[in-house]
Amino acid sequence: MTELLTIKEASLWASNHLNKNVTTSNISYLIQYGKVKKYGNNGTTAVNKYDLINYYKSFNGQRETDWREKLGEDLNWALSFDNLKEKDTTKHIHRLHPYKGKFIPQLVEYFIDNHTDSFKKETYFKKRDIVLDPFSGSGTTMVQASELGMYAIGIDISAFNSLIANVKVGKVDFQDLNNELKRISNSLKEYISQNKNTQFETELLEELNTFNKKYFPSPEFKVKIRNKEIIEREYTPQKENEFSKIFEKLQEKYNLKLKQDKASNFLEKWYLEPVKNEIDFTFEQLKKVKNITTKKIITIILSRTIRSCRATTHADLATLKEPVTKTYYCRKHGKICKPLFSMLSWWERYSNDTVKRLYEFESLRTNTTQVCLQGDARNIEIISELNRKNPEFAKLVEKQKIKGIFSSPPYVGLIDYHEQHAYAYDLFGFKRNDELEIGPLYKGQGQEARNSYIEGIAHVLNNSKKYLQDDYDIFLIANDKYNIYPSIADKSGMKIVNQYKRVDTISFKKLISLN
Repeated sequence: MTELLTIKEASLWASNHLNKNVTTSNISYLIQYGKVKKYGNNGTTAVNKYDLINYYKSFNGQRETDWREKLGEDLNWALSFDNLKEKDTTKHIHRLHPYKGKFIPQLVEYFIDNHTDSFKKETYFKKRDIVLDPFSGSGTTMVQASELGMYAIGIDISAFNSLIANVKVGKVDFQDLNNELKRISNSLKEYISQNKNTQFETELLEELNTFNKKYFPSPEFKVKIRNKEIIEREYTPQKENEFSKIFEKLQEKYNLKLKQDKASNFLEKWYLEPVKNEIDFTFEQLKKVKNITTKKIITIILSRTIRSCRATTHADLATLKEPVTKTYYCRKHGKICKPLFSMLSWWERYSNDTVKRLYEFESLRTNTTQVCLQGDARNIEIISELNRKNPEFAKLVEKQKIKGIFSSPPYVGLIDYHEQHAYAYDLFGFKRNDELEIGPLYKGQGQEARNSYIEGIAHVLNNSKKYLQDDYDIFLIANDKYNIYPSIADKSGMKIVNQYKRVDTISFKKLISLN
């Protein structure tokens, strides 16, 4: 059956069909990546309504029902925030820098704001309360506390995580920041203009555009693969090798050295030499910034930039496999792609994006204080450390005490929190404290690792209790598949009051209230 709809008509129809907002960009994405067939000509693009029905039936519709069958009827589907788009869950400063393992801000808001509903029957925090996050990560709890008019303290063993969190909640001198970014960008452009990699990349892009249009037209190529008109594993290596000859001739023409001589650290292994040279140049420019707050913000921008410039395939950005020093067939985009030979475009994009996000948050933040302390939450002296950072805030905490905790402890054997930002530790020289991480990936998920995890989290809670009010509340987001939180509660002299079931796109989680 065929019933053609324009992209706008398809957007309206899908929104009504799914009872959620589906934009024209969403429909265009389905066409671009070959999820549905493209119809029309003379500049008018159309899709078949029945192709859309089949596509949506394959994923949506039964999702909530399926999860309830798996997890039980006490699942709180509202806590999945299934209606939100990525731009909602990464709003304003929450996307200042990539970070594995963070929770979405809406989950924090739900439990620490002053609303009640049929599920959340009482409020746990109020304005001017102090919230503690002893596993601060990228600072989500602190940011939301600021929006809601609450004070907050974060603690993190990672120096880089602490930097991210403090940059998010710190005050900004926008004039100084814009001036310094302009100075560094102009200097970087001047530096790049004296090298060959820009000319090389421009000519390479022209060759890639011609080649991909001929052999990997979009979306026809992906449709042919799906319909088995093209056998991807046979076709793509041939074309990859064919283009590599064009690439090698260009490299020879510009006499461009791409691979670094050494690979003894992350920056030497995972960056092409032209990019590494630009990183070093920009870092030297960063050292000239006098305003400490501005310098910290630009440090985050530079870190975010170099993370996107690693010499890897687009499909391997999350889990690095092998450095890539030439063009390659990209399964993600269905065409021949290239590694990056310059960081300039990402530097400019992230500079503009960071300033924009900081401006957005400036209008939302309240006149309260949030500070992330770098240290071990198992034994950190919170008041003493606060006295070094912010004596006035330390006095308030000592007098008022902390109302409670909202945090997401690390999961057992899931992430190495220092290693995910290895490039930043290499470049900026932060001290690594891998051996002090609780539940790191490298220790695995065996019984010994679980026992160590139980002891670690219990020590954090026991240390935190010294600074809490008598009537405190603790919320921990935990993927407790090994059922270890009852032991943690027992060792902390607490009991589990509630377990709130929620589900997201990654895993089943329990949001546990301890008291």
